[in-house]
Parts: sequence; C-alpha cells; structure tokens
Amino acid sequence: MTELPLVKLPHFVTVEDLSSEQVLSLIHRAEFYKDGGETPKLTKPVYVTNAFFENSTRTHTSFEVAEKRLGLTDIFFDPQHSSVKKGETMYDTMLVMDALGVDLAVIRHSTNAYYEPLIHPKAGSHLNMGIVNADDGSGQHPSQSMLDMMTIHEHFGHFDGLKVGIIGDITNSRVAGSNMEILNRLGASVYFSGPDYWYDHAYDKYGKFMPLDDLVGEMDVLMLLRVQHERHAGDANEAKFSAKSYHEKYGINEARYNRMKKNAIIMHPGPINHDVELAGSLVEAPNCKFYEQMQNGVFMRMAMLEAVLRGRKLGGLD
Repeated sequence: MTELPLVKLPHFVTVEDLSSEQVLSLIHRAEFYKDGGETPKLTKPVYVTNAFFENSTRTHTSFEVAEKRLGLTDIFFDPQHSSVKKGETMYDTMLVMDALGVDLAVIRHSTNAYYEPLIHPKAGSHLNMGIVNADDGSGQHPSQSMLDMMTIHEHFGHFDGLKVGIIGDITNSRVAGSNMEILNRLGASVYFSGPDYWYDHAYDKYGKFMPLDDLVGEMDVLMLLRVQHERHAGDANEAKFSAKSYHEKYGINEARYNRMKKNAIIMHPGPINHDVELAGSLVEAPNCKFYEQMQNGVFMRMAMLEAVLRGRKLGGLD
C-alpha cells in the first residue's frame, strides 16, 4: 500500500473540501486503526463535546467510542437541558464551550450548513475551536460518507470501475448527496433508482436513473436509503405511502438479493426499516455490510478526529 501523508484539517465539515488523495489517506488511516494500529500519544489533554440537536444512535455513539480510543476527554452537553431552550444561538453556545476550554465540537443539527458562522466567524470574534460535522439537515453527512467509502474499499480494494447503485429517497438523503460526488471522483460509476418523485434530475450529472429490476444484477454495490418521512412535510406522496407497496417496487427482497452479482454488497446507513427498503431477513445476510459499516464508523471517525487534532496542533500533535 502506498504511504499517503496524514490529513491535517482545521475543521471537518464536508467531503467536498477533500482531495481524492485525502479521502484515500483517511481510508488507509482508518483501516490501520481497524487492524490494531497504535493511536497517537497525546501529550496534552484535549476536550471535546458532542452537541447533537437531532436524535442519533450510530453516529453519536461511534463518535464517543472514537474519542475514547484516541484519549480525548468528553464534556457532556445535552441540548434539551441547555440555554438553547432559552433562545441561545448556536454561535453563543459554542462560544461558551470555547471559553470553558473545549477544543473540539462534534455537532449534528437540522439546519443545512449550520457550521458556516462557526468556521468563518465575524471579525472580532473570539471563537476558536475545531468543528466536526456529524451531519446538517439534508446537506452533508461526511462521517457516514467516509465510512461508506472505507467499507467499499475494504471489500473491493479499489473504486475504479465499480458500479454503485443508490436507491431510495435520494432527494432528502444527506448520504446520497455526499456519496454520489465522491464516488465519481474516486473512479466509480453511479446509478440511481427508487421512486422518481424522490429523485432530482440535478443528480443526472453524477449518474443514470434506472428501474430497480434493471439495475440489481449489474451493480457491485447497492446503497439503500431510508425513506425520510420526517422530511416530507407537505409532500403529497407521503400521504399515500405504503410500506408494503414500497418494498414490492423499490426494496431489496429475497428474489432481488438472489439476482445480485456474486461479490456484490448491500449497504445501508441505518436505521433500517425492515421490509421496506430491505427485507428484515437480509439485514445480517452474508452480502449485507450493515454491521461492518457500523464497525467501520468508529475507525473512520478516529481518522477524521485525528485529522482535526493534527490540523489544530491539539494534544501535542502536528
């Protein structure tokens, strides 16, 4: 494996800012950690807070595990019992954390690009902390995108020429938005499927939209997306949604699973709606990498956090 320079970043908020070399370097670093590689030794304490303004299981917990593995000190923060409920702004909340000595904030928020005023503060601002985006609204989910890239690389060893089908509620998916662009850059061919009313033709520049049954047997990767019911306010298609009908038309059932290429894999960012986008019997099937994705999330988030530690020279690292 070619040795790549370690990534150093002041913040980690989007995959669009990463070069292809940086993406591959982060994958290699995460694989190094998964193989038991030694974590960097911190010579000074580093304090991190996880500010999740939206519910989360996988992302929140795996960031916490990643932070502990790296030796960071977690400062508990609960938005539901904070001054946010009194009208405090995101910026002022982070200013408090900065003043108290917190070095890094891992944030999930429903507002797209909530991080912009945090990473580009106004003149005269005192805010000086690293921001790691744990996803923003329907915008970016960089850590999910990166762990997905790691999972594909772990299975195939490369991206060149791979056919990746992204299937489901594409318009409302942070995962789809992050992955389609980065997969193109890494040399994969992207295809789309699912309900056409949840597909935006602006994505045509990244890949081709196809009927699911024409796509299943041709793909190396089937990347399934959860139906984002919570983001469908005012959508007439939500009112007539049927889980049974969706599964029949757009879900991976046993028959479609058996038509997949022998070495093809299924991926899903979770949470999975059983018997909607994926048959419940297939969640732990041999070609489904859902469990491995969750495992890889810890190691990739370690690599991402380390990149910001080094970029900000925290813990004595450079």
